[in-house]
Amino acid sequence: MRLAVVGAGWAGMAAAVAAAEAGAQVAVFEAAHASGGRARRLVLHRPDGLSCTLDNGQHILIGAYRETLALMQHVGVPLDQALTPLPLTMAYPDGHGLRTPDWAATWPAPLDLLAGIVGARGWTWTDRRALLATSLRWRRDGFSADAGATVADICHGLTARVIDELIEPLCISALNLPGAQASGAVFLRVLKDALFGPAPFGVSLAMAAPVRSSTLLLPRQDLSSLLPDAAERWLLERGHTVHLGRRVDAPVRHNGGWHLGDDPARAPFDRVIWATGAAAAAKGLMTVAPNWARGADALEHTAITTVYAWAPAARLPSPMLALRGGPAQFAFDRGQISPNEPGVQGIMALVVSASQGERQWLQTAAIAQAQTQLGIRLLPLQTVSERRATFACTPAVRRPGAEVASGLWAAGDYVDGPYPATLEGAVRSGQAAVRAALA
Repeated sequence: MRLAVVGAGWAGMAAAVAAAEAGAQVAVFEAAHASGGRARRLVLHRPDGLSCTLDNGQHILIGAYRETLALMQHVGVPLDQALTPLPLTMAYPDGHGLRTPDWAATWPAPLDLLAGIVGARGWTWTDRRALLATSLRWRRDGFSADAGATVADICHGLTARVIDELIEPLCISALNLPGAQASGAVFLRVLKDALFGPAPFGVSLAMAAPVRSSTLLLPRQDLSSLLPDAAERWLLERGHTVHLGRRVDAPVRHNGGWHLGDDPARAPFDRVIWATGAAAAAKGLMTVAPNWARGADALEHTAITTVYAWAPAARLPSPMLALRGGPAQFAFDRGQISPNEPGVQGIMALVVSASQGERQWLQTAAIAQAQTQLGIRLLPLQTVSERRATFACTPAVRRPGAEVASGLWAAGDYVDGPYPATLEGAVRSGQAAVRAALA
């Protein structure tokens, strides 16, 4: 069977590997000259003339990303060298906040989380009791909520401190929306898998610290080399093809197959997995599936901005810290995360999820915020804004399904599925599309 994948992002490459493993002959088409989609490398130039490799946006993985971790390992990525594990933490520069202690890292879930709650600095016993009671209520209810409920709705009973210092940062990093707008049902599903899920079995995680479903995994490598580059090599070594810089505008159905170019004499593909972003998919598939395309086009999107700044010789107390007051929610010390990467020492990534406003204003405000809270002087290097970074995961949002037409399937983190717009959601979507297409 000849199968084409349009788009070489994380969903597309996951689909391509899955199809190849199932015995299909795979061809990948990517309009850009590098794979990775919205999670790809970025070369940044420092004022002192040195260059370093970063990303078009700071990402983190967690231990609950079982399919992503298994795929990375399958295509030859050494996880112990590619990822820096951290226990679940939501610590602030002043030392306050939740942090799972090292001595509880081997405890079974949710006892490790319980230890973090009990030891949370700056919290009162009222804060701790409220979070424990609410967590037990969520677990008793099977981590489910009405489709129309927001995260704010499901958090009744929590104190303002717990909401401000834990729930809001978790919600906005996972769903890219504040709690008053985000889907409570999806948020609970993420919490269930991340905080109460099993360890990522089937994946060898030979790391310095035990890896739990809640473990934060910070990429030491750029996002292109973390999976897309390795998947491309894996495909090429097995006789499949990857066409970079090759735009496919729309598929054409002809004689029972699909053509992806202007040459009708070229052998058609039996199946096509369309793995571009929602806007490109809506445009490219309008002629063959107008109803599906209109559904994809109707999705609202939210932005993420990453401000890269430089503080020579600076080092944060932790590789990742939460920030208060906005616009940025987190600061990442890239020098600690990637100690062997040339040129990243002193570079900080300030992440503004659900970002709104002009890029220059966001950069100025985030740097001022970080300088005040981190106590270091920062020089702006580059600011990257992904205006359509994620679909808006609002209550009861209607996402397009994977099946577009006979022999044509869609994959991407916006396609209907259990997770918000995350790397794990993209990988699972690609794999699910292939299973359906080859069934």
